[in-house]
Amino acid sequence: SMQRRLNRMLSSSHNHKLLALMDVEGFDPKEVTVTVKDRKVKVLAEHKEEHTTARGKTYNYKNIMKEISLPPGVSKDEVTYSL
Repeated sequence: SMQRRLNRMLSSSHNHKLLALMDVEGFDPKEVTVTVKDRKVKVLAEHKEEHTTARGKTYNYKNIMKEISLPPGVSKDEVTYSL
């Protein structure tokens, strides 16, 4: 479950503080972008599909966007993420 994974991550991160956990299941790692700007961490996951059928083209698009403010005293250079 998501809560069990979160607990496991929290216990394995010892001195590191976990700022956020996002479920990006169904997205390829290269479809996930993380940027840090103006003391905010922005996570964007975008998935686009295009299928050609007898009736023409169909498009499938989904995205998740989350913005998290950095806690006071944390510099953008300290931010790390993993998928």
